[in-house]
Amino acid sequence: MRKLLNTLFVLSEDSYLALEGETVTVLAGEEKRGQFPLHTLENILCFSYKGASPALMGKCAREGVNLCFLTPKGRFLARVCGENPGNVLLRRTQYRVADDPAQCCRAARSFIFGKVYNGRWSIERTRRDHAMRVNDEALSRASSLMADSLPALLEESDLDALRGLEGQTAAVYFGVFDELILNQRETFAFSGRSRRPPLDPVNALLSFAYTLLANSCAGALESVGLDAYVGFLHRDRPGRTSLALDLMEELRPIFADRLVLTLINNRTIRPEHFDRQPNGAVWLNDEGRKVFLAAWQKRLAEPITHPFLKEKLAWGLVPYVQALLLARYLRDDLDGYPPFLWK
Repeated sequence: MRKLLNTLFVLSEDSYLALEGETVTVLAGEEKRGQFPLHTLENILCFSYKGASPALMGKCAREGVNLCFLTPKGRFLARVCGENPGNVLLRRTQYRVADDPAQCCRAARSFIFGKVYNGRWSIERTRRDHAMRVNDEALSRASSLMADSLPALLEESDLDALRGLEGQTAAVYFGVFDELILNQRETFAFSGRSRRPPLDPVNALLSFAYTLLANSCAGALESVGLDAYVGFLHRDRPGRTSLALDLMEELRPIFADRLVLTLINNRTIRPEHFDRQPNGAVWLNDEGRKVFLAAWQKRLAEPITHPFLKEKLAWGLVPYVQALLLARYLRDDLDGYPPFLWK
């Protein structure tokens, strides 16, 4: 089983990463700000425009260290990939499935089923824990609508119709997302999803969390030999890790969304952690990103029992385990892909 190692977050915009022996060195001009052994790292996330040396990128590719570049505001730029460790037969199978609408739909409905199931139980968790503080009628109605959609999702055989059902359930879920925010409502009111750019603090947090989660899923898929750019639910688009977006669907509500809600409701993230731009965009500032990433890293290390394998593992290994299960499904070792169903 793969081990959950450390993630190095490089937040300073003027930082440059270089290879020194078997270590990654963080430089600002001639000043050495830090030095870390590569063998202790699983991921390096660099929020700097200056980038990294070719020697370091090559070393990370060879050693399987996921090196990802993002803008200082958290928008994904690029990821360094080495030779794919999987065999060609698995990837050829993936491509054949991606070209067959019926097989695409079979895989995609498992991703969407997991997303809707987990979103519903996120709502139910809030109803259970904070019944006196929420609009229980609205949450109960949304939960029932999402539960009623699950059988239809499992029976749907048309990919476009499946996307339509997913859109309907997403509208129901985000329609009551504001009810899940219990504190700091004057700052963290939520009226709907906005992207590119996010227009309020809640959307800024969600977008940042989804970027991190997509990167984790892409790294997990590549590590088991799958092509992260060829998806079943999300169509091919140059530069987009479509299969990673597929895989993360079931994990959005229970990992990204729940973490955002926890940080808001516990007042860990506060109004001063955001910058507002003249065009209306809202982004986490330097201090906000540090707070969020510290919480993210802590959550990755928390234990959970996998609902399908019935084994204890760290949250951070869940994308990797789901990628393994997806590979087993494509090899016909499993009758269907088992989504991660949280409760």
